[in-house]
Amino acid sequence: MGDSRAPRGRAPSLAASQLLPRTEHRSLEDLLVAVRACRACADQLPLGPRPVLRAHAAARILIVGQAPGLRVHTTGIPWDDPSGARLREWMGVDEATFYDDSRIAIIPMGYCYPGRGDGGDKAPRRECSELWLDRLLEKLPRRELTLLIGTYAQQHFLGGGRKHSLAETTRAWRDYAPDYIPLPHPSPRNQPWFKRHPWFEQDLLPVLRTRIAALVAR
Repeated sequence: MGDSRAPRGRAPSLAASQLLPRTEHRSLEDLLVAVRACRACADQLPLGPRPVLRAHAAARILIVGQAPGLRVHTTGIPWDDPSGARLREWMGVDEATFYDDSRIAIIPMGYCYPGRGDGGDKAPRRECSELWLDRLLEKLPRRELTLLIGTYAQQHFLGGGRKHSLAETTRAWRDYAPDYIPLPHPSPRNQPWFKRHPWFEQDLLPVLRTRIAALVAR
């Protein structure tokens, strides 16, 4: 956690235009069908492709995480694990609200399980954002808040506006509001991070819950 360096250990990816010709999709539903049928990096995925994401054109909240873990790959349900339970607690929402895609869209940086690497799952593959992310965001016209969970999401959306570490970026969340709120990953393995940064629970989470409650009520 908190490493601000560029991700390593991923094979170079081709430009999106080389991987898949640009096709216009009239609706978000048509686009999601295309994304879920994507096989651009099938030969690089240890368990094969199974894109996991949810979205609806009415969603006002977008959650951007890293990539599905093994359990999510198996169930096909995003955040269907202890990390998801903690994320819902952070947000102050129940499962019914969390999985109501007309309220909350869930689009990670990588849509398929990338496999295990040294010390955890591999980084999300870049093909997903290169091929699909901008197209998906164009189909979310009512989006008002994007939760950027972890380094990869923050790198992509905040670019040079990030601080030197994930902790510094998260602590500076006011700099990115109201459009974005950066968050650490809610994995139980990050419990030491939460203990080292008590301001996260004391200062940021109450604001996050208040903002989420207002958006899901509309």
